Amino acid sequence: MAKLLDYLNHLDQNADARTAHAKDPTHAMTKYGLTHEEQATFNSGDKVKVAHAVGIKPAELPTIEVTHFSTE
Repeated sequence: MAKLLDYLNHLDQNADARTAHAKDPTHAMTKYGLTHEEQATFNSGDKVKVAHAVGIKPAELPTIEVTHFSTE
C-alpha cells in the first residue's frame, strides 16, 4: 500500500489536497489512484491498521481524521 503512504504525505504537504479530501474524500482518493482496499483502510480511522498497511510504526503516523464513511 505504498500508494496510500504517498497519499498521506500528499495530504500532509498540500493544503489544496486537504481541502479536496475534506470536500469529497472518495472522489479525492479515487482521483489520486487509491484502490478500494486502500480507501477502506484509510476510512477505517484505525491508526494501527493504517500504519501497518503502509509499513510504519503507529507512533510515526499522525491522528487520522475521518470525515466521511462510504456506504459501499
